[in-house]
Amino acid sequence: MSNDDARHDPPVNEGVMISGGTHYVGNQAVGRGAQAFSGSVSFQQQESERTAELLARVEQLLEEHRTELADPDGTSRELRRLREELAEPQPEPGVLRRALDRLNEFVQPVAPLVVAVGQLAQSVQGLPGV
Repeated sequence: MSNDDARHDPPVNEGVMISGGTHYVGNQAVGRGAQAFSGSVSFQQQESERTAELLARVEQLLEEHRTELADPDGTSRELRRLREELAEPQPEPGVLRRALDRLNEFVQPVAPLVVAVGQLAQSVQGLPGV
């Protein structure tokens, strides 16, 4: 073997390999030139806007399908309770869950409302502190 032969270095793995156990990952960056930043990243405004849009959508659908609901007044009450709790500076997660559960029960026979309430529940769960 002469000195002129090209010497090959082993390949460099720039990925992440995790095996076994439970891993909690904070900020991480992978790959050449990647950077990880720490600090607060807020999605609260986006989530709040999305939740407000979904509340309005549920209200609209409630009016459109009012005659199909077994208890339209009860549905309106739960939606109002949910809206009031969300307006609180520190909404109580238990109150939100109960209102969403009851709202979901009230809208069961009406598919568009079931879908809208499901989306609303996902959005509410994505809010900080909930």
